[in-house]
Amino acid sequence: VQLVESGGGLVQPGGSLRLSCAASGFTFSDYIMSWYRQAPGKERELVASITNGSGSTNYAGSVKGRFTISRDNYKNTVYLQMNSLKPEDTAVYYCKAVRVTIRGIINYWGQGTPVTVSS
Repeated sequence: VQLVESGGGLVQPGGSLRLSCAASGFTFSDYIMSWYRQAPGKERELVASITNGSGSTNYAGSVKGRFTISRDNYKNTVYLQMNSLKPEDTAVYYCKAVRVTIRGIINYWGQGTPVTVSS
C-alpha cells in the first residue's frame, strides 16, 4: 500500500498550489480520502475530506472557500487545490485513506509534502 503526496513547495501569500496524492495497493474507490496538515509545534488537523460514493466534501472552517478537494477514481488520485494561501497554511500536508469495515477501521497515511507560505 502506498500513498504518495506531491506538489508542495514555497509560495507567496495569496498564491496557489495543487497537491496530489497517488494511491496504490488498495481499492481506492472504496475509501474516504482526506487531507490533514501539521504545522510546527501543533497537532495534526483535518483540512478536507471527500467520500468514496457520492463524493461529498467537508472542509475545516479555516480553509473553506479557499481550498477544494477532489478525486479521480480512474487515476487513483486525490487532489487539494489551495488558493489564496496564507502564512498560517504553512505545514506538512498528509493524505489519508479510510475505510470502515465490519472488522474495523482501515487507515493508510502518506509521508507528507511540505507547504511553506512566505514572502
